[in-house]
Amino acid sequence: MEYTPRVIISLFCCYMLLLHITSITVSPALALEDCEFPAIFNFGDSNSDTGGFAASIYPPPTPYGETYFHMPVGRISDGRLIVDFLATSLGHPYLSAYLDSLGTNFSHGANFATSASTIRLPDLILPAGGFSPFYLDIQYVQFRELKSRSQLIRQRGGIFASLMPKEEYFSKALYTFDIGQNDLGEGFFGNKTIQEVNASVPDIITGFSTNIKKIYDLGARSFWIHNTGPIGCVPYILVKFPSAQKDEVGCAKAYNEVAQHFNHELKQAIVQLRKDLPLAAFTYVDVYSVKYSIFKEPKKYGFELPLVACCGYGGKYNYNSSTGCGTTITVNGSQIFVGSCKNPSARVNWDGIHYTEAAAKFVFEKISTGAYSDPPLPLKQACHRSGNKKK
Repeated sequence: MEYTPRVIISLFCCYMLLLHITSITVSPALALEDCEFPAIFNFGDSNSDTGGFAASIYPPPTPYGETYFHMPVGRISDGRLIVDFLATSLGHPYLSAYLDSLGTNFSHGANFATSASTIRLPDLILPAGGFSPFYLDIQYVQFRELKSRSQLIRQRGGIFASLMPKEEYFSKALYTFDIGQNDLGEGFFGNKTIQEVNASVPDIITGFSTNIKKIYDLGARSFWIHNTGPIGCVPYILVKFPSAQKDEVGCAKAYNEVAQHFNHELKQAIVQLRKDLPLAAFTYVDVYSVKYSIFKEPKKYGFELPLVACCGYGGKYNYNSSTGCGTTITVNGSQIFVGSCKNPSARVNWDGIHYTEAAAKFVFEKISTGAYSDPPLPLKQACHRSGNKKK
């Protein structure tokens, strides 16, 4: 077949147009832009509590905080938490706890998390029981109050106005969540069977979704939601339930399976929330997989004795529920201070329940890339809805 000059020119133009379209499709210039998060509002439990429990109920003693702050600063760890690394990566100072009345600054957000918090109202509340009165419903109310009252304070001017978030920050902020582990723990320690705890998960998740919608109604649009970690790898579970079947790395298998069931239901709830709230961006973050990888291959990541508490006393896991980190006990007539191990930076578990700063840093570095997220977007792009720019 013979091509005329006109046909050749037409084919060449089509070819060049195709190249142009292809170049636009793959152009790095069209990569998603980083989001501008002027503030962070966090909801959760001890995994992200930067001082709420300490200010309102009971401050942690020495050696809590020893690694980074060199003193107790309200975190139930030897140092910084995931939320601390998250705030720093976004260019913000560490989040002040909403419940802390001393030296707080909410200009770039606030932290409503308190240790021992649950999603649902717990049966026993401190000091009578083991759980915080500031469960998720209350954390929502606190956020609602901050949103309205902060603007009244800003209108009055003065130094207090400078410590409050601007009104437009609430719609542009990143809303972070890490809560649910204590709801499972309440079931386990309330003598419920594995099956009964599993059966309670849908109601727990419903409580979570209800609060997400209420927070959305107050202007939230970008949600960064952690699933719950491998609770069966934590000393307080391993000590409480010694007969539990162990997996290949020594974790209590059935208890991890409950956590996985919770995470599955949470992920499905987020799928539904995306349908119900199409203007919001939801990032589901698989913290479980990252944390479990440390227990599975500790040496690969520079850790040792992952199932053993750094700060504790007694037994295979260096943990006893009646002998907490930072307490003084009498052994054979001698006073012994329950202090920390020699090298917390090589350890995963801090006090039998909570993670070390080193483990928190490891987890943050993994999840911030987006490799463990759905959609798979890095932290700094969490305002995008399934890959589309949030309007």
